[in-house]
Amino acid sequence: MKVTARCTDCFYNNCGYPCLSYFLVKIMPVFIILCLAIALIVEIGSPLQKLLLEPAVMYTGLSIGVIAMVGDFFRKIPEKIGYDLFASGAIIAWFVMWKPLFTKDSPIFFYFPVYLALLAALAALFFVSQRRKIDKTSLGLMQSIVDSGVADPWMIMLWVFITLYLENHFLQFPVAMTLLITRQTLSGCLVKP
Repeated sequence: MKVTARCTDCFYNNCGYPCLSYFLVKIMPVFIILCLAIALIVEIGSPLQKLLLEPAVMYTGLSIGVIAMVGDFFRKIPEKIGYDLFASGAIIAWFVMWKPLFTKDSPIFFYFPVYLALLAALAALFFVSQRRKIDKTSLGLMQSIVDSGVADPWMIMLWVFITLYLENHFLQFPVAMTLLITRQTLSGCLVKP
């Protein structure tokens, strides 16, 4: 008798088996790919860095972030997509705004994107994908945090934008992004399939 693992959370194609589209919704795929691409471009010293430092790229990133933040505030876009779009726009804007302020071989442009990509992927893997194993008490506490309004996504997104302009406090941006990814993980754990 062949035993196959079935995913009870799969609600995209109703097959009952894990599928790639379901896993990609749990993580922030665009954000993770952008972070790893930025880290790679910086590490190999690609000439693409000069192209990415154009003001149009920064304004594009900021625009994507503002659209995601406003869409989340008015509940016009799905929360999962909003987090991914906002984080992607913020990492683009961060790179363009901060790269000229540091020396050519500054390690933060390699390590911060790798850290954020790993954090987002591991949070999805170890928490969001395992949400059916979370007990009701913990879910109740998570829901009370969400309902309290203390950590509204749009407020965290606004803080991320503010930290983009705090060049003298270079750790504020990754801390704000860590809080955003933590909030996205919290939301992902509370979503019912």
